[in-house]
Amino acid sequence: MLNQSAVGPRSEVSLSPVAPRDAAPSLRSLAALLLLAVMWGLSIPVTKLGLLTLPPLTLTALRFAIAVPLLLLFTVGRQRLPWRALPRVAALGVLGIGVGQVAQTFGVAGTSASVGTIISATIPVFIVVFAALRLKQAVSGRQKLGLLAAFAGIALVASDGQPSSAVFQTSVGGAGLLLLSALAIAFYYVWSVELTQEHGTAAVAAWSTLLGFLALLPWAGWEMWLVPLHLTAQAIGAAAYLGLVVTVAGLFLWLHLLRTVPAGIAASVQYLQPVVGVAASSVMFGDQMGALFAVGVLLVLAGLALTMASRSKAV
Repeated sequence: MLNQSAVGPRSEVSLSPVAPRDAAPSLRSLAALLLLAVMWGLSIPVTKLGLLTLPPLTLTALRFAIAVPLLLLFTVGRQRLPWRALPRVAALGVLGIGVGQVAQTFGVAGTSASVGTIISATIPVFIVVFAALRLKQAVSGRQKLGLLAAFAGIALVASDGQPSSAVFQTSVGGAGLLLLSALAIAFYYVWSVELTQEHGTAAVAAWSTLLGFLALLPWAGWEMWLVPLHLTAQAIGAAAYLGLVVTVAGLFLWLHLLRTVPAGIAASVQYLQPVVGVAASSVMFGDQMGALFAVGVLLVLAGLALTMASRSKAV
């Protein structure tokens, strides 16, 4: 469900572009961040599921064909995008969809679940780095320690119970595409904060997604011409989840929360995403998990506690 304050007209006036670094998040914000971690944490297993019957570009195009009309609906009567903003918003859409999402889909197709989970977990790290560079948000020593602890936990969670041949299921190209995707998506969200402050969350989200989708369509059409299309209920369900939950609900919720919660805290909570993803992969694809998984979860939670601790001074 969408956070309604993200698309209401009052939110554009009352929200600052970024939250103060010493702001303490409310319980409601923390609950929303945990929900977002679950929503986005399921994205890679669901993408894997969709790729069983659809090729990468087709799955990505179907995902955004579902998302775009809803995103545009939220802009009707609320926000307008000035013509002068179109070049930057178009570039944002091409970066987020044409580079970030396409690279992620191809990367997921070319990696094992464990390696894909670890690489995708670098997105919050890059978000903190880009936020520090572009939004001037300081990262405290405690937050750095928390990020390192959480990443170590992710490595344990993702490696536990995987077959010894898992590495051979991963191509260098697939891993490289996921890393490129992580960089592009992280920069996409940080750049979105700047643009939404100027032009509104709903307008930027809708038009950047539409323009990115339009740029993707010729390539998806070319793929469908070359590869036989098998549109199954499983594929439609995967595309619907990715479009409705991950793209529409997740995007609005994230943009709203990033403007009310410091980027370091928001990014640290997202370390729960790979825990959710690996657990879901265990259920969906039969991965086995044991003691290392439990230790990894504890490290992730310890890292979250360290990173979420409010600091009045940045180290």
